[in-house]
Amino acid sequence: MTDYVDGYCERVAPGLWGEPLNDLSNLAFLVAAILVWRLAKGDRIGRLLAVLIGLVFVASSVFHLVATRWAGAADSGAILVFVLVYAVVFVREFWSRRWAWVAAPGFLALTVVTALLGGGLYLAPLIGLFAFAAVLAYQRDTAWTRFAVAGAVFALSLSLRTLDRDVCDYVPVGTHFLWHLLNGLVLYLVSRAAIRPQWT
Repeated sequence: MTDYVDGYCERVAPGLWGEPLNDLSNLAFLVAAILVWRLAKGDRIGRLLAVLIGLVFVASSVFHLVATRWAGAADSGAILVFVLVYAVVFVREFWSRRWAWVAAPGFLALTVVTALLGGGLYLAPLIGLFAFAAVLAYQRDTAWTRFAVAGAVFALSLSLRTLDRDVCDYVPVGTHFLWHLLNGLVLYLVSRAAIRPQWT
């Protein structure tokens, strides 16, 4: 778990500042966490989501600083926790509080299946965002557009993450930092959507 990980174009050697753009771009998560916290104004769900975004900021920052397997696992774990909690929040706030408890295990199962099929950890959240948009559109809930936009941004973000290693010869810093910037926006958008009384 302490092995060195060289997984991105920007990193060329071990060291705390081997990925300056990847590390600094994590500030997008911190900004998102602060904005969601302020928007929540005491709303417990909003505050919880803000804290979880903050954990993503910390875990991702540490991973891109130390570049070890344990830090990578913590990074992925923080994202997975946010996704599973948000699945519960979505069902609770937009569908049925009675069935909210099944959302996390159901979404975890989808994540495992898509990962085993080669989709990695992030295909399930992409499917989830568009599924959320479809459910709300069917219910004629205007919030569907928020999830459709978040899904489109995440699709672009995921594409840029996937391209990182393929463009090293042309873009030495890679594209992973754009994944951070766009994902900060995605986490803000979906968290804001869950704080319904604050809509403008």
